Amino acid sequence: MELWYTEKQTPHVGITCKISRTLHTEQTPYQHLAMIDTEQFGRMLVLDGMVMTTVQDEFVYHEMISHVALNTHPNPEQVLVIGGGDGGAIREVVKHASVKKATLVEIDARVIETSKEYLPEISSALSGNPRVEVVVDDGIAHVKKTRGVYDVILVDSTEPIGPAEGLFALDFYRDIFAALKDDGIMVAQTESPFFNADLIRRVYKDMRRVFPITKLYLAAVPTYPSGLWSFTMGSKRWDPEQVEEEKIPALGTKYYSADIHKAVFKLPRFVRDLLE
Repeated sequence: MELWYTEKQTPHVGITCKISRTLHTEQTPYQHLAMIDTEQFGRMLVLDGMVMTTVQDEFVYHEMISHVALNTHPNPEQVLVIGGGDGGAIREVVKHASVKKATLVEIDARVIETSKEYLPEISSALSGNPRVEVVVDDGIAHVKKTRGVYDVILVDSTEPIGPAEGLFALDFYRDIFAALKDDGIMVAQTESPFFNADLIRRVYKDMRRVFPITKLYLAAVPTYPSGLWSFTMGSKRWDPEQVEEEKIPALGTKYYSADIHKAVFKLPRFVRDLLE
């Protein structure tokens, strides 16, 4: 008998993968968590029926949410990742020699624990790295009580439902602005321009109300809805398109590069139009 997993990405569109085995399922205090092994994408983390990451294509998302900001800031020393309990963003953050401390704030401890068990290649930096601090807490509350601490804040959230809904709010961006140093940068994942145009438009508008420099960029993530994914950057001082490409270090990445850094800000017309 064949087993298939289907994520209904919209009421009319889904992605389906053949499963070789189910590794783990549970209801955490915050969401339903599943680890499954798929024939096409390998091990996959699923939260509340939505694909969060897979071992085959995770590098795209984790590299792109991390390195664009970290190579835009001239000296990122203190970095915060909100969400991202699988550890992929933290793994990329600590590739930067300038980073003295990388703090992960994840609300669901079970995401962290099961990722360590079933996704060791993604969660590798969460254990034994002296520069990494893992905090099980609400990211919204964490930034609200923090002032002028971080150089870069990455919002590695699930879709804007349940406990993640507040991570897409204007007040949250204002709190992030306050938690950043005077030249700090934030990046948030902001969903698909094909399926989430209204959300992207709202988030971009809200960030522009808070940050002097706000820019959206894109990457191709096969297992995410539509395969085309967006990230929105808010910066107090540094413009990601003004980075000198020759100063971008080689970090052993598979998707991100010095060429990609600037290219991702060249948006298709339909994406530019939804931001205007």
